[in-house]
Amino acid sequence: MTDRLAPGRTIGILGGGQLGRMLSVAAARLGYRCHIYDPAPDTPAGQVAAQVTTAPWDDARALAAFASEVDVITFEFENIPTQTLDLLDRLRPIRPGRQALAISQDRLHEKEFLQGLGLQTAPFMAVSSPDELTEAVARLGLPAILKTRRMGYDGKGQARLDQPEDMAAAWDMMAGAPAILEGFVSFSHEVSVIAARGLQGDVAAFDPGENLHKDGILRETRVPARLSGAQRSDAVLMAAKILNALDYVGVLGVELFVAKTGLIVNEIAPRVHNSGHWTQNACTVDQFEQHIRAVVGLPLGDGDRFADVVMENLIGDDLDRVPDLLRAKDTALHLYGKPEVRAGRKMGHVNRIIR
Repeated sequence: MTDRLAPGRTIGILGGGQLGRMLSVAAARLGYRCHIYDPAPDTPAGQVAAQVTTAPWDDARALAAFASEVDVITFEFENIPTQTLDLLDRLRPIRPGRQALAISQDRLHEKEFLQGLGLQTAPFMAVSSPDELTEAVARLGLPAILKTRRMGYDGKGQARLDQPEDMAAAWDMMAGAPAILEGFVSFSHEVSVIAARGLQGDVAAFDPGENLHKDGILRETRVPARLSGAQRSDAVLMAAKILNALDYVGVLGVELFVAKTGLIVNEIAPRVHNSGHWTQNACTVDQFEQHIRAVVGLPLGDGDRFADVVMENLIGDDLDRVPDLLRAKDTALHLYGKPEVRAGRKMGHVNRIIR
C-alpha cells in the first residue's frame, strides 16, 4: 500500500486525551487537520484540533458522520470498544490496524503473541476463577501480579500477591473479570523502545529510554538508558520484529525488563507512548510527528537524538511547580490543558536537556 494523504486533508483521532492533543499539534505542523472523536466534553485534544465530535462510542450515526469527514483514522488509546471499530473499519482505513488493537487489548493474547515471536515474557497463566488462581499460584509461585486481561492502565486493574492470604482480596479486586497471573521477574530496571513503521514497511526507532515508576505510574524517563551496545541493538530489533509481524503502521511502544537472562517484554502499546515524550525536545522529529507521518503515508523521519534528556511527568499537585519550572534552564514545559487537578492525574510533563 503506497497511497499518500496530501496536506490539507483530515486525520480522525479516536480519543481526546493528551496524546491526541500532541498528535493534533504535530499534524498541524505538517499541514493536516485533525478531527477528534470522544464521549467526554472539553478534552485536551479538542482544545487544539480543527474539529470535535462529542458522542458515545456506540452512537452509530455520530460515528458514520465522523468517518465521512475524515480521510484516515488513528487512535490515542487502545481500549476502544470493538463495535466502534467494526463500524469505522468499513468506512475508512484505521492505522494501526485492528490486529494490533485486538492483541494489545487482551494481556493473555499479547503474551501468547510475543512468545510466538520467540520473545521472552514473564511466566503467565489465564485465571477465570478462584480455583484457577490457586492453581496458577501453585505453578508460578509468589510474589506474582494478578491483572485483568482487558482494560487497566497506570497500575489500575492489578493486584500484587506476596503471600497466599492475598489471593482472596486480589480476586475480589478483579470484580469477576477474566484475569492473568504473571509470575515474578527479577530485573534491574525497565526500558522502553518507541519505534515506528510506515505504509511502505520502513522502520525507524528512537533510542531506548530508562523508566522509573511510582505507585504504578511512570514518573520519569531518562535517555540514554543503562544498556550495553548489544542490549540497545537487541531492544530495537525486538521492536522491529513486533512491528513487522503486525504489519503495523504508526508508532508503537515496547516496554522491556532488563534481566540477567536477557530483555523481557513487559507489554506493548499500539500508540504514541508516555515514555516517548522526551523526543519532543531531544530529537528533530518527535514520536508524534513520526506517527502522523506513518498514518498519512509520508516517509518516516530521522529519530536520532541530539541531546541527553530526562522527561518527568507532572502528576496532580506537581502543577504547583510550574512557575519554578518555567524559570529553570534547559527545561521545556508541556501542559495538557486539563481543567481539574486530581491526585494521580497526569497534568503535563517537562523535558530537561542534560548538558
